[in-house]
Amino acid sequence: MDRRHFLGFTLTAFAALSAGCRGKQFARVSQPGDADMVGSHQAGAETFKPLTEEAVAKLLGRHVTHVHQASHVGGPEQLPPPGMRVCFVGVENKSAEEIGDFKEQLYQVIDSKILESGVFQAISKRYVDAALRETRLRPDSLFIPQNMRMFTAFLEQQGQPFDYLLYATITSGTTRENQEFQRDYLLTLEMVNVHDGQYDKQSAAISKTYHKSRIGRVMQALQ
Repeated sequence: MDRRHFLGFTLTAFAALSAGCRGKQFARVSQPGDADMVGSHQAGAETFKPLTEEAVAKLLGRHVTHVHQASHVGGPEQLPPPGMRVCFVGVENKSAEEIGDFKEQLYQVIDSKILESGVFQAISKRYVDAALRETRLRPDSLFIPQNMRMFTAFLEQQGQPFDYLLYATITSGTTRENQEFQRDYLLTLEMVNVHDGQYDKQSAAISKTYHKSRIGRVMQALQ
């Protein structure tokens, strides 16, 4: 068989194999300790999971330390102050990518960690969504005094008063080099005291490089 016929046979065989595999999908259950799959075109679990863990841990850790110190003022018998009530109004995506179902998952993960901290008391998302829907307000419009009073009054009527508003925002910055690019992701948590307007802020960042081909990825690793 000459080279021409061999190449023709190889391409035909490859096409037949591809047609046979088309439409089939395979999966496996990830085990504890397995690395997250790395998204080839945009951020995924490998990006959002460490961002969330770092930002929430730092924010909560700072307030845990503050509450622990305050509880010892005046003697060891003094009880710690009651948990501050937090109204988490949502995750805002200002990055260059659509984050799809990760937006809801990020909300649930952050909300759960707040609840588990023992420092804050979180208001159920169902109450928050109902308040936004009934008052016809957007999360970013709550800093207008009249809107804040309306929103607060609705939740108080439902037996859900709160001390802080919590916002989560995802942003990104892109650096390009020919056909490859690096994207820097930033998750920022802002917690605003509704009584005096003071706020706390915590961010976490992670960078990810996207290659046009696997060869580009190998070349970067060798540099």
